Amino acid sequence: MASVTLEHIKKVYDKNVVAVHDFNLEIKDKEFVVFVGPSGCGKSTTLRMIAGLEDISGGTLKIGDRVVNDVEPKDRDIAMVFQNYALYPHITVYENMAFSLRLRKMSNEEIYKRVTQAADILGITEYLGRKPKALSGGQRQRVAIGRAIVRNPAVFLMDEPLSNLDAKLRNQMRAEIILLRKRVDTTFVYVTHDQTEAMTLGDRIVVMKDGYIQQVGTPQEVFDTPKNLFVAGFIGSPQMNFLKAHLNRESKGYSVELLGARIPLNSDQNESLLKNGIGSQDIVLGVRPEHTSVLFSSKEQTIECSINVNEMMGSELHLHLSSKNNDSIIVRLPTIDLTNEQRKLLSYGNKLYITFPAKVLHLFDPESEKNLIYG
Repeated sequence: MASVTLEHIKKVYDKNVVAVHDFNLEIKDKEFVVFVGPSGCGKSTTLRMIAGLEDISGGTLKIGDRVVNDVEPKDRDIAMVFQNYALYPHITVYENMAFSLRLRKMSNEEIYKRVTQAADILGITEYLGRKPKALSGGQRQRVAIGRAIVRNPAVFLMDEPLSNLDAKLRNQMRAEIILLRKRVDTTFVYVTHDQTEAMTLGDRIVVMKDGYIQQVGTPQEVFDTPKNLFVAGFIGSPQMNFLKAHLNRESKGYSVELLGARIPLNSDQNESLLKNGIGSQDIVLGVRPEHTSVLFSSKEQTIECSINVNEMMGSELHLHLSSKNNDSIIVRLPTIDLTNEQRKLLSYGNKLYITFPAKVLHLFDPESEKNLIYG
């Protein structure tokens, strides 16, 4: 088992194209860290530098206490699971899993022990005699993971291993990886563009954009206290609503004005804004769809909206609303407590009124895009 330390890691391609900028991260021994971000953000490139499949243009990479910048991939004590499985089609599942052990000239007894143990962990014992083409996508991915497990590596690297699976299989495999992590107690570095995978799998999440780290934290920290507009919009589904608003600094504290409503902020928010030296200014107000309350009649300090789209999701509705200023707002509304009369009111063009408590609000600077409270 080992830690992974990245100090000022940089990757520059031809024509001075910088893919990763000054990446700094300490991954603890036995920690599960997820790199997440949109396509082209540098997450897979960073993983490949850890694996030794990409040269490092600058900085220092350590696995444990050893600097591995110039160490060959086979000598780094890592195992990697790829998006496309990378199985040998002409040999059996058993031989695919045994291949790297045979290269190490292990005894047949030790190979058998490791392969059968890994197959048992992953529930693929009955497939050991088959070839990959006779397996489903989920079964092939288990074989690819098993091939990594048998090596007992210090670090597991996983590059979007579930992206080729359908939604149902992804959910199943996600749960199996969580269970696998409990049985194979080692360090995991996992890459995905799927924020649901990141939130459910990671001890910590590294959110990336354009080669830069945007935020590092536990899933709850990243969800509750996003440091900037990008993180706030990327983490959460549906994504956070962003509205133009104004922050007022008054003698009694701060308040937010938007669309005719005034929302006084709470004591913790006031304290943070004062500490950060924030005055009255225009802001981008962020509020998550699940934190927005719906009323069917106007009350003081509510915001009038009209319904554009009503998406039935089973246990909840996703209401797409427009404000009087044509702001687009999405609301997640549980269906269990709705009356039949209320359901009839949730149709195109009808009026609704929304409100939200101060504690769920996120305040962003329009220019720097930083969170004025948590940034």
